[in-house]
Formats: sequence, structure tokens, C-alpha cells
Amino acid sequence: MPTPDAGRIPLSEATTSLGRLVAQLTQLVLDESEAIRTQAQQIWSLPLAERVARGRAIAEVRIDGIEQGLLRLTCPQNDSRFREGDVLVLHRGNPFYEPNPLVTVELDDECILLVSSEDASPSFSSLLAEPADGWVLDEGFLDLSDMAIAALNEAADSAIGRSQVLPILNGDLSPLQDPSRYERGYDQAIAWELNESQADALATAYSAHPYTLIQGPPGTGKTRLLARLAQLLASEGERVFVSAFTHRAINNALNAIAAAVHHAGPPVTALKIGRAVRNDDLRVAQAESFDTSPLVDLSGGCVVGATPFAARTQRLQGVEFDTLIFDEASQITLPLAIMAMLRAKRYIFIGDQQQLPPVLATRRGDQILRDSVFGVLAEHGARSPTMLTITYRMNAELAAWPGTTFYYDELVPAEQNHARRISYRTQPRHMKEILDPEAPCVFVGLDHINATTSSMQEAGIVAELIDTLLDAGVPAAEIGVVVPYRAQARTIRKLLHHTVPDPFIRRCIVVDTVERMQGQEREITILSLTTSNLQFASHMADFLFQPQRLNVAITRARSKLIIIGSRRLLDTAPTDQQQQEWVELLRDLIAQCAHRPVLRRPGSRREWNEV
Repeated sequence: MPTPDAGRIPLSEATTSLGRLVAQLTQLVLDESEAIRTQAQQIWSLPLAERVARGRAIAEVRIDGIEQGLLRLTCPQNDSRFREGDVLVLHRGNPFYEPNPLVTVELDDECILLVSSEDASPSFSSLLAEPADGWVLDEGFLDLSDMAIAALNEAADSAIGRSQVLPILNGDLSPLQDPSRYERGYDQAIAWELNESQADALATAYSAHPYTLIQGPPGTGKTRLLARLAQLLASEGERVFVSAFTHRAINNALNAIAAAVHHAGPPVTALKIGRAVRNDDLRVAQAESFDTSPLVDLSGGCVVGATPFAARTQRLQGVEFDTLIFDEASQITLPLAIMAMLRAKRYIFIGDQQQLPPVLATRRGDQILRDSVFGVLAEHGARSPTMLTITYRMNAELAAWPGTTFYYDELVPAEQNHARRISYRTQPRHMKEILDPEAPCVFVGLDHINATTSSMQEAGIVAELIDTLLDAGVPAAEIGVVVPYRAQARTIRKLLHHTVPDPFIRRCIVVDTVERMQGQEREITILSLTTSNLQFASHMADFLFQPQRLNVAITRARSKLIIIGSRRLLDTAPTDQQQQEWVELLRDLIAQCAHRPVLRRPGSRREWNEV
């Protein structure tokens, strides 16, 4: 863990505006590091049985060997809140023991987990030499604060940091635009058949220096735009760095670039830098580091995808880029942004401040510094983001409420999906009113009163709906379920074991939290609001009713959205005025939906009641 003096800048420098910015961000990093460590250790201090009951640990874990380079773990029961991508600590009873290995969940199939090692030189041989039984999985954490503070120190000490990176983030440096480059970029975008708002965004980013913002509401083709922009810059000899908070976002961007190059030239070389274990869906080459990749001998332009953390390690050591493109920039904190910005000369931030912000463990400190880099730059107002305005995802009914509420009535559906409706191979035999194609947005109001992070009643209805949709011929991969809590996701998945016995089909149905569903889309989305305990809802109002979360949750569907929840939730009355306004937003959304009753299937397996 960093010392209290880590990242401290000289007193004389701290009196300057940029010095204060570095000092404040350093303190934010230290506070976050301490909060994350403290939270984990408080959980570890609980008895194992209580950690398991809370879903914060898995007991009786067995090491079953190595499968395709991953450690295979099995357990008799998994009621945890863990999911793919989580970092866990694997131990034999004492999570505080320092040499305990940290592992990342790569596949979670209930009682079977495949995990990779967070060790830079992963080796599971020592674990295989120990007894196979008697292991425990607890929540883990990666303390990368030293890396962040080193980047802040470099920003304070380097020419690029003092003259460009910090002034941009401090609101002291405004973007300039080259009119001739704008015209050239716009013409190329039109030649690639981008729509007018996409062409304007591409041309603005292509011609702006040192930075620009592109706001991409749900389904507006921001990934396609990113791909074409990277292709254009690389074809002119630039080294382009594509980065994001998650590997999935980076992989999606690189795959879009590969598809764009395949569809229409000019050709460019694209490569992912990072661990090969996270590349199952990747369509470009991958290398562990830049200096071991084919790009070392490449003299022309290229596109490199990697996380901001890679910019601070040997993976990208000494590599400089002409342009950095940040995808999902509305989830990138300022310290994280600085890590990557120091490696480039200009910056393109693609995001949406109306979708999920960064997740922080602390609550104190200057709020604007706790915002995303996209939100901070948009707040400075030196240049408003160029917004993409045509959604290729939602039909007119589904786009109407978020368009009015979050996007100034400028978000409109593309002509081809304006009147789109869900289609069934055979008519649903049950819940026909809920599944009516002519009711794209439906609210199913229930009367339960005590649910907190899981509702068996809502989970049961979700499971029945999924079973009915599959019977009607809706592909499993086109069904998505959005929930606020991991506990509700786990409850629904357990019920699907009974209603959908085929494990392959179950895996195709996405049931996950709002955070994991951002960036995804499905033909039909079911949103389980879950909570009905008013005291709990008021306590969790800052999380449960957050407008960005609501926006993400309801904009995953292309043709049909079903919202299931207790009417009781709408009676929540937080004391905070802003939170009251957020509850009113949910009421307004529900008022726009068609209200449909639950008509149970004849011979249902059971009535799902609160447990």
C-alpha cells in the first residue's frame, strides 16, 4: 500500500492551480486504496458461514486441475455474488495470509469456475501440489494505487503533463479545429455511408486538437464511428491507442476496426496488447507486450488496443502514440485517464455522461474530481460534446422516453427500426397481454412489500416469461434480464435451472446487473426492479434510483421492454431532494408504459412467494 507521502508534490508547486489538481487527485487515489482495502478486510473478519450466507465467499472449494491454462475449481454450492471478471483470493481458511494467490473468474457455471492468475508469471503448479479439497474463495482486490500515483507524478513533472494533460483536465486548454481537416474528414465519413451526426462527429474528432468529446447515446453507432476514425488516422501513418476500462470494450472496438477494414479500405494493422486469456472473442492478433509484437518493426500507422494500466507497465513501456481514443470514457476516472494520456499527443473521448459513471468506494472529496474524465470535460463547457442522434437499436416507442428525458429530444430512431416489433415463431401460450408485440413497453405491477436485494416472486415471473419466450421461438441469445443486484441475478439463474434445463441455452440468456449490461443489446429485455422494502429503498436511493442506471437499464431492448416490480417501490420518499426527483423519474417512466396484470400459466410449477 502507498505511504502517506506517496505522490506528494512540493509545497510551492501545490500553490498553483495544476499543483492543487495533482494533490487532490493523489489524495483521491490514496483514499480509494484505503477504502477498498478496509472494505475487503471487514468482510474477511466475519465468520466464514456468515460470508457465505451473504454471498461474499464460497466454501468447500476443490481444485480439479488445469483446463486450457486456467485453474478449474468446483464447489457443492455457489450462492455467491461473484461473476466473471471478479478478482478473488483463493486460500485455505485465512484470507489475510499475504501469499494467498489472487485469481480472476473467467467462467462461472454455478458450481464450476475457471480462473486465471493475477500473478505476472502465472503458475498453478504449487497449488496442485497441495490437497485438492478445503479451499475457500473470498472477495479480493488489486491495489494499483502505486501505478496511478506514479502517473500523477509524471504528469506533474513532464512537459506533456504540464503543457497539455493537466491543463486539459483543469479546464485551462480548449480544443481548436482545422477547417480543412474537418472538410476532408466529413467527406470521407459520407463516403463510408455514416449518417450526418456520425459524419460530423468523425470530422470534428479528426480535425480537433488537442482533444474532443463525442457523446454516443444507446445504439447510435459509436463503436462503428470509433472504428472508422481509428482506420482513417492509422491509414495516414498515425499510431493510434484505443483504450477503455474493460477488456470487453477494447475487444469490441478492435473487432469493429477489423470489420471496417474488411468492408472497405484502407487497410490498417490492429493489435491487442494484454493477457491472451481474455481474448476468446477477439478477431485481431494479440501480444503480451509491444516489444514482442510484430509492430516493433512496423514503420507506418497502426492501432493498438490496451487498458490504461498497460500504459504504465512493460507491456507499453517507451511506446508513444499520436492519438488516444478512449471508449466508454464516461466510466474512466481522471487518474485512470492520465495513465493513458501521457502516452499520446491528442485525445478523443467517446462516452455518454447520461450512462453509468465510474464506481468509487469513497464518498468524500470534490465531486467534479470524482466524476469521469468525460463528465469533467463536458462540465468545463469549453466545447460541448458532439452528439450522435440516430439510434439503430430502439424502436420509436422505446426511444421516446430516454430521448426526451436525457437527450434533449434529439435522439430519434433510424427509419428501419422506427416501427419494429418483436416477432414470435408461434404465438405465446401464456402471458399474452404482457408479451403483446403492439405494447413495446410494459409494466407488470406486483404487490410484494419486503424484498431488498432479491425477490423470489419477481424471479419466478421472469423465469416463466423466459420459458414462454423460448417456447414461442425467441432465440435465447435475444433475451436479456437486467437487475440491480447480483443476488437477484443469482436467484433468477437458479430458477432457470428448473425451467430451462439445457445448460447451453441457459448460458445464452444474459441475466446480469446494470453495470454488466451496459454496451449490450437484446431483442427483448426484462427489467426486475426487485426492491419493495421502503426503508431499504430509501437507504439505497443514491444507487437504486440513479438516473444513469435507469437509462442504461431501459435502453438495452430493441423491440420490447418488460419492467417487473412492486408498486410499493414507487412510494419511496427519500429525504434528499435530488433523490426525490430521481424517484419521480421512475414514476414518470412507469406512467408511460402499458400496465399489464400477471396471468399465471395453468399448472405453474409453484407460486413464487417471498422467502
